[in-house]
Formats: sequence, structure tokens, C-alpha cells
Amino acid sequence: MTEQILGLHHITAIAANAQRNFDFYTKILGLRLVKKTVNFDDPGTYHFYYGNEQGTPGTILTFFPWENIAQGHDGVGMATDIAYAVPANSLDSWKQRLAGFNIAIKEEGKRFGESFISFKDPDGLNLTLVEPVKADTRAPWQTADLKADMATRGFHSTTLSLRRIDGTAAVLTDIFGYKLLAQEGNRYRYTTDAVENAGIIDLLELPDGKPGYNAAGTNHHIAFRVADDTIQMKFREKIISKRLQITPKIDRDYFYSLYFREPGGVLFEIATDNPGFTVDEPLDQLGSALKLPKQYEPIRADIEKELPVLVG
Repeated sequence: MTEQILGLHHITAIAANAQRNFDFYTKILGLRLVKKTVNFDDPGTYHFYYGNEQGTPGTILTFFPWENIAQGHDGVGMATDIAYAVPANSLDSWKQRLAGFNIAIKEEGKRFGESFISFKDPDGLNLTLVEPVKADTRAPWQTADLKADMATRGFHSTTLSLRRIDGTAAVLTDIFGYKLLAQEGNRYRYTTDAVENAGIIDLLELPDGKPGYNAAGTNHHIAFRVADDTIQMKFREKIISKRLQITPKIDRDYFYSLYFREPGGVLFEIATDNPGFTVDEPLDQLGSALKLPKQYEPIRADIEKELPVLVG
């Protein structure tokens, strides 16, 4: 078993309305809701997990939809863009689809030789669709109107905005095993050869950048993937050896987690593949029922009364 960081595991962001978030990501972007649970620290708030059919690491985008939370804004010390891989020659179809939902394209062009379009979700979260130079062969989740010729394959990359990239780059290279692939202006692309997909981190250096405000429409943290918690704990020792503070192992029901803030200010997580999303639901029923951490089961009725009713 490989003792490596296996690219991205999941990315977690913040939204201001559960229903609107659910509608956008399942009906417009075409992701599968693979788990409907609650925030471990705030059980009156949902925690949604979107991904492919199985909720494979590297496809999982999660949200804390705190109802009516203030609007956030991006800045240095944050992950500021989430990019999905899509099939070759699908961007024109995506532009037409997004236009049909009155979603404006904010930017389009080529980056490191790959065509992309960027837009925002209803809360202002920055999203990008990329046609990778090397085709992404992961099996997509398909819906009635998003078939394999368009559907997203999972994460392509994420962008971290930083005043200086040095400390963050050192974590990626010295601890996580990433390498600098290329540079375009103030954007530095780091990759790992441990996985074929979801293995790109872009570092955007903004020396005069201002801090962001972490609320609706911003990313909360990014999680890197390891095969299991034995390997995870070896990475914990590596991080401690670099004099970075890191949490103990935390059981998140579907994976085990470690959290630390890298030198540039971004909250990093290391998350395991085990035990996975089918631990409490069969594959064909993922996301269909409200699943609660065991400590909240005794107050399920109270939690269900407090949570917004989700339609669809």
C-alpha cells in the first residue's frame, strides 16, 4: 500500500441556503448528493457531500449551508477556486447550459495549455471547468440531462491565494511529495504523480493581497487523501517534525481527519479513504436519508425540527 498523499480527498465550502445549494449542485452542475448529515460541531446545520456515484475521494465537494450566514469574500490565506475536469470539447455545451440558467461566465481562456471557463455558484463561490490535456478517465455521475459527454469527472485542481508561496510550497514538496510542474506569471502549478487525477494544486502569489472573510461563498478547507489512518498518522509525525501544530485524529464517520494550518494560512486536512460512504447506506441509496453522528441520535427529533426541509 502506497504511503503517499493521493491528491485531493475533498474540499469544504460554506453556503447560505441549503435548498439553493442542493438545487445548484445536483440539478445544474449534475453532482450526486452522496451524504446528507449535519455539522459535527453544529448539528442544527446540514453537512452535504456531493460527488460521483460512490463518493470517490477526489470528487467530493462538501458544504456547511448555514442559513442566512453573512456573505464572505476571498483573500490571501484561502483556497479561492475549485476546478473540475470535464471532457474534451464540452466547454461550449457548458457555456450554453450555464447561460440557460442565467449564470455568467466570469473568465475563459487557456491556463497551462488547458482550456477553461470560470463562473460562480449562487453564493459567489468560484468554480472552474477545465478540459485537461490528458483526458480524465474517471466514470462520471450522469443525470437525465448531463451525460458522459459533458458530466464532470471530479476535481482537476484547486487554487490557493497567498502573499508568499514559499512556506506552502515547502509543505507540498517536503511533506506531501508534490513537485513544481510549471509557472505562468504569479501562478505556480504543483502536481503529484501518486494519482492520475485530482492531483494539482495551484499557488497564486499576491504580495499585496488582503485577507478574505470566511463566510458564504468561500472555501473552509481543503483535504488531502491518504489510503488509511495508519499512513495518516505517519504524516502527522512528519508535520509535527516541521514544527507545525496539528490536531489528533478525529473520526468523521466516513473518514478519519487531521487538521493543520499551513504557513500561508490555508486550513489543510488529511483524510482517509476508509471507511467510506457506504458504511451506513447502500450504494444505491447514498444521500437519501439524514445520517447523524452517533452522539446526536438521541436528539434526532429535535435536530430534524430545526433543519430546513429539503425538497427534491
